[in-house]
Amino acid sequence: MDDEVLVVIGVGGMGQAIARRQGTGRKVVLADFNTETLDAAADRLTVEGHRVTTHHVDVSARESVVELARAASAIGRVAQVAHTAGLSGAQAPAAAILEVDLLGVALVLEVFGQVIAPGGAGIVIASMAGHFIAPFTQEQETSLANTPADDLLRLPFTSPDVITDPHTAYSIAKRANQIQVQAASVTWGRRSARINSISPGIISTPQGEQELASEVGHTMRAMIAASAAGRIGTPDDIASAAAFLLGPDSNFITGTDILVDGGVVAAARAGKIQLPTEPTQPRS
Repeated sequence: MDDEVLVVIGVGGMGQAIARRQGTGRKVVLADFNTETLDAAADRLTVEGHRVTTHHVDVSARESVVELARAASAIGRVAQVAHTAGLSGAQAPAAAILEVDLLGVALVLEVFGQVIAPGGAGIVIASMAGHFIAPFTQEQETSLANTPADDLLRLPFTSPDVITDPHTAYSIAKRANQIQVQAASVTWGRRSARINSISPGIISTPQGEQELASEVGHTMRAMIAASAAGRIGTPDDIASAAAFLLGPDSNFITGTDILVDGGVVAAARAGKIQLPTEPTQPRS
């Protein structure tokens, strides 16, 4: 395992928890757009004994993702990839969310699908928001699965010219992530590697706290109260799911999404939570 490389893209609460859980015995490549956050995370993990290399990345830019993949491949076998980077509806306008959360995921899946080591595995952090959005049509799902990454934001139902509400953009991107992972599992499988997504619920991270303080915070607190778990999730809850999906116990699982939401979606579908109107997307 000494020559294995773990790549963690996005070093917020979930990214750091995954790096800490999976990094022992591996070389850890941490990547983020925010260099201050990146350096702070690297310092913490280095003090804890992990072998850390940092790399600045803009996931919405192909060449930046390619450079990250090259750097990771140069130091060992890219055995595990955890893509956690993203923007929420409380953090950015719709156009930026679509670029980072939708295009960025597509680029990471495509580029790292060309360098992942045989027997390797990856995870993408989607969101339970992707389970609440009104379904895509079959034609839209097929387009999301087969459109080259660089053309994704030109589709009529994902275009920043059409999708202008940040929370709608977030939900659309996260549902798209689940579909993109399904499609990518075929190409990753040709390298004898696996890729899955995790859809977290409300997690206690800086991003999660920002969402709780936003205009949708009251709905989120109602979700927590009505869920089976009855509590907010932790980054370690997500890291535990990631450890399973990245490890040998899940070697027959690929192209799927696992909800880690404390039962929020289940409660909503059982009518125990009154949700606002589901976001919809253009049908053209």
